[in-house]
Amino acid sequence: MTNSAPSPADKSYPCGSTETTKLTHTPLRPFGRVVRAAGGGARIDDIPVETLRRWTEESRVLVLRGFQLLPKQDFADYCRLWGEVLAWEPGEVVDLVVEENPKNYLFASGDVPLHWDGAFVEADPRYFFFQCLDVTPGVGGETVFSDTSRVYRDADDELRERWSRISMTYSTDKVVHYGGEITERLVSQHPATGIPVLRFAEPLSPQAYKNPVHVKVHGIDESEAEEFLGALAERVHRPEYCYAHDWQAGDIVIADNFSLIHGRNAFTGPTKRHLQRVEVI
Repeated sequence: MTNSAPSPADKSYPCGSTETTKLTHTPLRPFGRVVRAAGGGARIDDIPVETLRRWTEESRVLVLRGFQLLPKQDFADYCRLWGEVLAWEPGEVVDLVVEENPKNYLFASGDVPLHWDGAFVEADPRYFFFQCLDVTPGVGGETVFSDTSRVYRDADDELRERWSRISMTYSTDKVVHYGGEITERLVSQHPATGIPVLRFAEPLSPQAYKNPVHVKVHGIDESEAEEFLGALAERVHRPEYCYAHDWQAGDIVIADNFSLIHGRNAFTGPTKRHLQRVEVI
């Protein structure tokens, strides 16, 4: 799922005002794009925001390589060029590292089930940005993105009609920077394209995850809820809908938080991975 080998579709572009820097575009499968800057001196703000925004909406996941990473405050300030930055209790930039005794599964070494960011805040982030400061190669921890617009597109009319009647209530205790209870319709629309997307977060068992997420399904009989959730989870995990990003130090990733839900594969060994994340409303 992480095929980033060059293909005939690769293209080169000038990088903003930096005449000597060229950008190579490499498609990922089943979706996504790597934009690589030659020479190592490129900055993300060499490329106009509107250009990056268009590439992100086209590709869902945009991976930038060969660009300078930004100091923490500069990272937040750059993201502000895209819109209002969501401020969590830890600040605008959230450091994602594995902790020895985490209160929440996000900071544990196990897997992170699929979800969308910002579910438990009133604001609904449009984009999320990551930059990878450090990583241990070969020990898992890939970030998995599922394109729910494709999931909806491929469903038959009967299933779409059933989905249109569904809403779900999600609840979790606030032990880190998010928590509470929300109710969301399963089928929503992308704010830019109007394309139908799914708003779905997998339920988390208290036996398997710290700070579990509970899900109640509305619009079907209660006796059908467990089977419905299992079938939906199986569908959004299918390989034709998922791209697993294997991080490299220096990666900057911009992702569409409306088209996608995302999670993380478990780590298979000790890791020093350090990501920083900013969300733009």
